[in-house]
Amino acid sequence: MESINRVLQRINTIEQRFNYSPTNKHDFSTVLAGVQSKDSSNEKNFVSDDISKIIDYTAKKYGVDSKLVMAVAKVESNLSPDVVSSAGAVGVMQLMPETAQGLGVRNSKDPRDNIDGGVRYLKQLITSFDGDLTKAVAAYNAGPQAVIKYNGIPPYTETKDYVAKVMSLAN
Repeated sequence: MESINRVLQRINTIEQRFNYSPTNKHDFSTVLAGVQSKDSSNEKNFVSDDISKIIDYTAKKYGVDSKLVMAVAKVESNLSPDVVSSAGAVGVMQLMPETAQGLGVRNSKDPRDNIDGGVRYLKQLITSFDGDLTKAVAAYNAGPQAVIKYNGIPPYTETKDYVAKVMSLAN
């Protein structure tokens, strides 16, 4: 226990040196000391708060509206980094393995890597469809070829519902 206290004191010293002030009560020291509540809803809120911050940062990095990215992530995985779909899509942004590989995503289960790849892919789609967000969102779900083939949202119920949900949440 004494060595853990020394580590916590060292962390505190380093944080003070860099004027670090945790913005929430779940800083490393608190978690390590076991003070964080074991209540799963608090833990889930902690995870989704972190996911939200990663989404905001990454959306700004690539020049994509963070509300749109948040809406895609919410509809895709409900902000869960652990979700794997029956089709094999993985993580917060539900990247298919081939798509993730093409984007250079090394670990689709890592929220930062997954979100970075998903936002870059969304940005590519937005650019490909000349800024038409509806087509870009449809392409995120059904693939760009389907959107090109139908010159808009493909007539698939799943894709039409998906686009409606995402666009509703983004507005």
